[in-house]
Amino acid sequence: MKVSVTLTRTDVSDSHLRLLTQIGVDCIDFGNGSSFAGVKEQGYPDLDELLKLKKRIQFWGMDINRVTLPDISSRFVEQLESSEQELEHSVLAMKAFGEAGIPMVRQRIQGDNRFDKNVMYSAKQRGGLTARGENWANIMTGLPTKEEQERWWSRFCDVYSQLVPAAEDHKLLLAMHPTDTPLPGMPYSSLGFHRIIDAFPSKRVGYVYCVGTRGEAGGSSLVLDEIQNYGRKGRIFSVHLRNVRGSLATAYGFEEALLDDGDMNMFRIVLALHKIGFNGCLNADHMPQLEGDDNNHLLAWTYSVGYIKALLAALAEFNG
Repeated sequence: MKVSVTLTRTDVSDSHLRLLTQIGVDCIDFGNGSSFAGVKEQGYPDLDELLKLKKRIQFWGMDINRVTLPDISSRFVEQLESSEQELEHSVLAMKAFGEAGIPMVRQRIQGDNRFDKNVMYSAKQRGGLTARGENWANIMTGLPTKEEQERWWSRFCDVYSQLVPAAEDHKLLLAMHPTDTPLPGMPYSSLGFHRIIDAFPSKRVGYVYCVGTRGEAGGSSLVLDEIQNYGRKGRIFSVHLRNVRGSLATAYGFEEALLDDGDMNMFRIVLALHKIGFNGCLNADHMPQLEGDDNNHLLAWTYSVGYIKALLAALAEFNG
């Protein structure tokens, strides 16, 4: 297993890349599909600029693990005029990423996630650090109806019906992240997440499996069960290794936490991933705000990367 970090910008400084190299990062994930050169001008990335970016990352001893395709907006979901071009741009983006030798892509589709500021709060934890918290007690409203779920699913299938053949053609892994917050009826909550590989059984279709998001849904037991299920099917392509306190199932809410300070035992999870043969990237995901940290959360990233590397060292010793 390797360690990756997420960047939302492609114009990252040499100083930032130098630090990532110094703390032992192996790979970069790019989480913003509009950040690549060419997307704003033509709707999809420019291949020459992609190759320059890849070469720059490799200069610092790292590689690109995953990228994000241009977003599919609510205009497409609602089938508004001219919105089909968004899907065309995603297919062209896959061609560019494939030609650049980037292994994995993710497609965001409007409505696949649910962040609700009405339930969010700044959780105070040890030493005064702050992290995202959500409290859904007595206010779990506005969930999609069965009819709304099926309409959205129909548009999802329209998207994947073109992206999956493109993934086959360009030797790409097509990975989906679970819905965050994982409320009942959301597209990629517990049942919807299964539905993706049922409808699209290609071995190039799988998941960015988010331990934190699935922990939000049901804690350690759910996470370990899903690792066994999706892992034995070879569908876990990358992992967001994030800890949480509480869950929707037990407390109608949760708080994100540092890797050593939530309800889940991260070593047990890494061991479970090892047992199913996972050899991709572990990414610490969503950083809390530490004292003295900047907007890039470099202190939190440094702490979390070090913790993951220690887990991997312990795993190697545990396995002899």
